[in-house]
Amino acid sequence: MKVLHIPCLDDNYSYMIIDETTKEAAVVDPVEPHKVLRVAQENEVDLKFVLTTHHHWDHAGGNDKIKQLVPGIKIYGGSVDNVRGCTDKVENGDRISLGVDISILSLHTPAHTKGHISYYVTDKEGEDPAVFTGDTLFIAGCGKFFEGTAEQMYQSLCVTLGSLPKPTLVYCGHEYTVKNLQFALTVEPDNAKIAQKLAWAERQRRVGLPTIPSTIQEELESNPFMRVDLPEVQDKVGCKSPVEAMREIRQRKDNWQG
Repeated sequence: MKVLHIPCLDDNYSYMIIDETTKEAAVVDPVEPHKVLRVAQENEVDLKFVLTTHHHWDHAGGNDKIKQLVPGIKIYGGSVDNVRGCTDKVENGDRISLGVDISILSLHTPAHTKGHISYYVTDKEGEDPAVFTGDTLFIAGCGKFFEGTAEQMYQSLCVTLGSLPKPTLVYCGHEYTVKNLQFALTVEPDNAKIAQKLAWAERQRRVGLPTIPSTIQEELESNPFMRVDLPEVQDKVGCKSPVEAMREIRQRKDNWQG
């Protein structure tokens, strides 16, 4: 399995997932279809379907166009998210296969939108797992709770995504990492993992490289929103429960002027 980053708009990422045995491919959130098709041609792959994480235009806005450009392409999207151009609705636990080797599991991860789906992708041996988290989980951050609650985001991040294998690669929808880590340091000033990752992310961005992917393990070490179960993090923000801490940290992030 191969994953290619496709930078789009100002700070979005689309991703191409390629089954190297068959040269069949899927694309996550192809907001700029012409860019996506150029990458498909360069890599000589056959684009089979689209995986849409959620309905916001900067993720689903290219779906109608890609249907025109690639007749017969399937567009997967969350069953309760009203995704533009959707041909096949998915629910939590639905599986999609790509080529001969790749299995894709749909995970319902609401809060940013009510029907947000993250896609957990493994190859034939269950090796090299990756998860495409849209705007639910960012590197060192999470999406705003536009259509959901702190309880839902806790469930999405700390239960659903947090229980994936630790080496799972995390591919998120935006390049927000530097700002997210700067904020994370305001929550946990003494967390060396955050400081180290921030220095690395700043170096990456200086030379125009992405900070993605991360791993679930790294997020559990440096993402304050995935650390709300820890009593020391709850203490830092004056809270007594994980959900309360989730709500408080999100509120602080919304008001943060960094």
